[in-house]
Formats: sequence, structure tokens, C-alpha cells
Amino acid sequence: MEYRQLGASGLQVPVLSFGTATFGGGNDFFKAWGSTQVEEATRLVNQCLDAGVNLFDTADVYSQGLSEEILGKALTGLRDRVLISTKATFPFGHGPNSMGSSRYRLFRQCESSLKRLNTDYIDIYHMHGFDGVTPVEETLRALDDLVQSGKVRYIACSNFSGWHLMKSLAVSERYGWHRYVAHQVYYSLVNRDYEWELMPLGIDQGVGALVWSPLAGGRLGGKYGRNKPAPTEGRVVEGGSPVPQKVVAEETFYQITDALEEIAAETGKSIAQVALNWVLQRPTVSSIIIGARNEEQLQQNLEAVGWNLTTDQIKKLDAASEEPPIYPYWHQRNNTKLNPIPTFY
Repeated sequence: MEYRQLGASGLQVPVLSFGTATFGGGNDFFKAWGSTQVEEATRLVNQCLDAGVNLFDTADVYSQGLSEEILGKALTGLRDRVLISTKATFPFGHGPNSMGSSRYRLFRQCESSLKRLNTDYIDIYHMHGFDGVTPVEETLRALDDLVQSGKVRYIACSNFSGWHLMKSLAVSERYGWHRYVAHQVYYSLVNRDYEWELMPLGIDQGVGALVWSPLAGGRLGGKYGRNKPAPTEGRVVEGGSPVPQKVVAEETFYQITDALEEIAAETGKSIAQVALNWVLQRPTVSSIIIGARNEEQLQQNLEAVGWNLTTDQIKKLDAASEEPPIYPYWHQRNNTKLNPIPTFY
């Protein structure tokens, strides 16, 4: 397993990390992801560790705490060998303070996550989304206090806009507080919007990307294609995909799957493995989060590493998936000497 530095921090993380949203199945949405219980979760955790995957990602809202509870039990006796990432901000529980990133709520949610995970500290604590109601200063001071207390090692964000992240980094710098070292983002061949602003920001500010749904909610798993019948079961069909259905034009999607099928045949790898490997070759990417309902699926995803696509293969996938950027990015790209784009090759 390859390990990379997480942003500008000193933390080394595996290029593949394991997402546990499939643990629990606490409601219809998460049941469509999976309903993994402790026994199977323990097997998956050990399979990951055998392959060198030691970063496990969860969130308080995944099955309303069940994912954290099951992960905590699956990691019994293994805490010194693993890194745990969890999140707060989205609705959990009831009452007027049941969502957001206020000081009051973050202290409560962090304590609750620690209990469910059966641990004294969280390695990477994410703000699951931006809270535009709570002052940024309040959120970041609360997070700094959690780090100072030893309950959190590193802080990160997820699903932020460029200005959300840049303002947060500026506030941390102004007051000398701990800063976000990572940004958990959606990024795949199907949607490359991350490249327009968040990737250049990550390069400039030393913020590593932890990529969620690198297979576009399962659409790049090999079941979908130009000449393939539409699947009748699976997470997408059952409404469990975190990625909206209409995320890309149909012809663009088929261009992508056509290119994936060609390269899969060239490399002897699966379509999903090629799609995952493409993400791993992109700037700022520290780790991609893979999920699996069973050991066979997990093994397939684990085999996305240990080899690299050629530059020509990457260019073929780039050409198939390229879409015109929105304003002001198309305007900025008229002069890349003033606004250089990330170096991909």
C-alpha cells in the first residue's frame, strides 16, 4: 500500500481508505448502501489491515450513529493500528441545536462520537458541510479547543465551496488556531468540478483531498455502459446513491464508459479499478474512500493500487470526461499564463 502526506500535515495516510457508510443500514437510504453488522464489519476491517489500509471513515449521521458504533466494535483491540475519521454538522437528533457547527453542538457531537467509537480521540474530525449560520470563528475556536484537549488530532472539512474553505483557513491563520489539513470532496470521472477552484486552492494552501464516491455513486462500477441493459438492482436503483441521478449528460457518460472499457481491456483491470486509479493520479489527492458490502467487493477495490495508468490512458479518459467549465473559470482559462491550471501530466 502506498502512503501519502495528508495535505500540509505530517500525517501519512494510505491512498485507499475504507468508508463505513455501509455499516448499520439504519434507514431506507443507508439500507440501499448496505446493512453490514459487527461480524462482517470485523472481517472487512481485518481484510483492510492485511492490505495496508489503516484509515477508516465514518460520520455521526451514518445510520444515526450505528456506523460509528459498529466500527468501534470492529476495531476492538486495534486502536493503535488504525486512523479514524468521523464527521459532524448535519442533522442528528431533535431540537433547535440538532444541526450545525456551533461550539455547543460540536462539543456534544464529538463526545458522543468518542463514546460510540469506543476511543479517547479522533484522528481526523471533519465538518461534514459548511455552516453558514454559525460564525466561522466560533466553529474554528471550538475545533482548536478539541485539538488542544487531545480529543481530536487533525481537523478537516467536507463539501465546502472555495470561499468557505479559504475564509476558514484565513481565520485560523489570523488567530493561530489549528487549520483544516484536508477537504473530503466528491470527485470522479463523471464530475470533475473539483478541478475548477477547489483543486487549485488545495495546491496553493496545502489542503489534501480525501475523495468520496470516486465511482460516482456506483455508476462507474462496470454495470453501466452504452450497450448494457440498465441494472434492476443495486445502490443507484435502490435510491442509495449520494450523487444525484442527473449529474452528467448521457452522451458524455457513455463516452466515459466507452473509454473505461477500452482501457480495462488494455490493462486487464476492471472498469472500476481503472476509474479509481485515474483519481489516484490527480493532484492534491491524498486518499480515496472505497466502500464494500462484502469481502469480494472490497478485494476488487483494493486491486486498484500497485499499478498506474499510462499518460496516454489518462489523457484518453480526460478527453472523454471533459466538460466546459462554468463562469468565471472558462474566462480565466482564456489566459492560463495568468491563471495556470493544475499540472496533470
